[in-house]
Amino acid sequence: MSTRHLVDPELLPALDAFPTFRFEEATLAEMRAARHAMALPMPDVPGIDIERVSIPTAEGHEVGAILFRPNAGETPLPAMLHIHGGGYVMGTAEMSSPRNAAEAAAARCVILSVDYRLAPDTPHPGPVEDCYAALAWLHANAARLGVDPARIAVSGESAGGGLAAALALLARDRGTPPIAFQRLTYPMLDDRTCVRETHPYVGEFVWTRESNCFGWRALLGRAPGGDGISPYAAAARAEDLRGLPPAYISVGTLDLFLEEDLDYALRLTRAGVPTELHVYPGAFHGFELAPDTRLTRTAERDRLDALVRALHGKAMPIHPRPLGATS
Repeated sequence: MSTRHLVDPELLPALDAFPTFRFEEATLAEMRAARHAMALPMPDVPGIDIERVSIPTAEGHEVGAILFRPNAGETPLPAMLHIHGGGYVMGTAEMSSPRNAAEAAAARCVILSVDYRLAPDTPHPGPVEDCYAALAWLHANAARLGVDPARIAVSGESAGGGLAAALALLARDRGTPPIAFQRLTYPMLDDRTCVRETHPYVGEFVWTRESNCFGWRALLGRAPGGDGISPYAAAARAEDLRGLPPAYISVGTLDLFLEEDLDYALRLTRAGVPTELHVYPGAFHGFELAPDTRLTRTAERDRLDALVRALHGKAMPIHPRPLGATS
């Protein structure tokens, strides 16, 4: 049964234009190249300096990242570690650069977007450890970058949201570095979605059940849904959510991750974690592919406002137009 009739009408043209991907290891390189070709050029945003950096890791390799930094005004500024999406198997930090540059200006914050290693080339724990190294680097270099180390958030979309949630757990359990806020946009949190029966109105578009199982298998190096999966791979596996930073979670009603995201938000509240939840009717996974729509503008405004409130302690005037498509 198709759920097309439930899609917000303004989103339909973008949905029809979106290419269909069939995830297989044999075609993964081709899909990565096609996704990369969709990326917009590096932006030139007045007042924002953009710099590529290399971050050393405990494993001895270096992780690339892109730094977005306001070049005028008072310091120190708050900061955000951004983690791109792509089902754990594709995507780059560069693909999110237009959004990150615009958001750094609108939210008056430094943004570091990390190019973590991708699965299945690098399965868990490689990707989350790369993100942890980037977070630690941001804290260690806070004074040089003009960053307030007490006001550093983590944020991500889809798989990036899953990694952001896992990173919050990892940093809590290691006792450092501190995270002030976690912003999770339709996060990919639970491998058990691959083996559970979900209701019939989710997962038809963009990121399907088949895509989801491919992504989780690539990250875990084994079939998803079984016993013994680390919460640092699938954050929903964590038994104790107490002591995590305040959270913002958003998801669409047609998104495959709807139920796992709602459940995680509920569990956060039960653990005493301040949690803001937004559910957008008629929205499928990655619906910001349609930037000039009411729903996308609303979601962009909500996400930016939440970040500004978390990092600055009060609402600020926000950009009236969409900041760009998420990866």
